[in-house]
Amino acid sequence: MTAATAKYTPFDRAEGALFGLAIGDALGMPSQTLSRADIQARYGRIKDFVAPFDDHPVSHGLTAGQITDDTEQSLLLARRLIADAERFDERKWARDLVAWEDGIRARGLRDLLGPSTKAALDALMAGASPTETGRAGTTNGAAMRIAPVGIATTPEPEWIVARVVATSRVTHHTGEAIAAASAVAMVVSAGIDGADFEDALPHALDAARLGQGWGSSAGIGDMAARIETALDVARTGDLDRLIATTGSSVQSHESVAAAFGLVMLAGGDGWQAMLIAANIGDDTDTIGAIAGAMAGACAGASSLPKDAIGRVTSANRLDIPAIARQLLALRHRDMEARQ
Repeated sequence: MTAATAKYTPFDRAEGALFGLAIGDALGMPSQTLSRADIQARYGRIKDFVAPFDDHPVSHGLTAGQITDDTEQSLLLARRLIADAERFDERKWARDLVAWEDGIRARGLRDLLGPSTKAALDALMAGASPTETGRAGTTNGAAMRIAPVGIATTPEPEWIVARVVATSRVTHHTGEAIAAASAVAMVVSAGIDGADFEDALPHALDAARLGQGWGSSAGIGDMAARIETALDVARTGDLDRLIATTGSSVQSHESVAAAFGLVMLAGGDGWQAMLIAANIGDDTDTIGAIAGAMAGACAGASSLPKDAIGRVTSANRLDIPAIARQLLALRHRDMEARQ
């Protein structure tokens, strides 16, 4: 894989993935769950960070530039990966998620655990095996928080998928969700190695096909085909046709395919892809977060607006540079383990 720009460094790409995730999430925060028509009526066209309207069904209590569950859970997973450098502990991860939701409730916010994650954790706490709890999880919770896995893992499909399964099966142990998350993780991982978005796509599709064979058969049977279709439509430049083709709901086969399509439509420009995501309706924050993570990994933090990085950092007190360094240290261990 070749570097896409002269500014390429793994650290710039790792920061790009995490800052892209946070920026896309924050841009889509005020419009999440709304239709395209409602977004236009409430905000006009979202061109920057804006505050949600009063009593927003999900984002009430947040302010312009603040992140949602997408980034918070991604950074939570990053910290668990760092703490469990030798072996990922699924039960500790489950407890992390439950404690995170308790904290959200204590803050009086409404952006709680998604349906697949909540159902799986309830089953786990009731005594179910972690190999069984996620077997109905087809939503995008695994893909939305998988960027740290891509940063921490070298871009071999078998290693990517194995770590996606380890970190996702408690809540999303289905072929659809694992394939979707594997594709996203592979784009991020390839980007850290210097690939641009186009270069990363064949590897992402390979990872999706491999990931499809894991978990239960709930959901769609060919996530890679959904992504390929989205990419083909995006190459025509027709946004309306793209969203009509993919959808933009919380289901992995809709939102993850849409995120791939938007990065393609934007020519790999993360800021433009994230702005488009904020205006398309439905799961705007998650689509923006996934698109931002992939584009940021493939072009680096240096490709993102500096003021956007500064505002999302200050609005949320993010410690992204430190986390990026620690995840890259895990990646270095990964590389040494294969030599």
